[in-house]
Amino acid sequence: MYAFFMQKNERNNKKMELVTKKPRGTEDKLPKEIYKWHTVEKIARNVAEAYGCKEIRTPTFEHTELFQRGVGGTTDVVQKEMYTFND
Repeated sequence: MYAFFMQKNERNNKKMELVTKKPRGTEDKLPKEIYKWHTVEKIARNVAEAYGCKEIRTPTFEHTELFQRGVGGTTDVVQKEMYTFND
């Protein structure tokens, strides 16, 4: 995700920008094109509901340990293709 934050500098009350790069392989959907996603999601939701399916929400993040145990701590998935946040 490409994040853009505005903060005020405590000393001179000017706004400071903090920009981070989005993770490799991801893509942002901007307001001009998000309507396409809304249309596809609405159609998919209607079809699923017609067949009796109910919506669920799963976590966006998982614990690193889950992948270390599942695929091994030395695999590319764990070492190169995922981001770990230390609490």
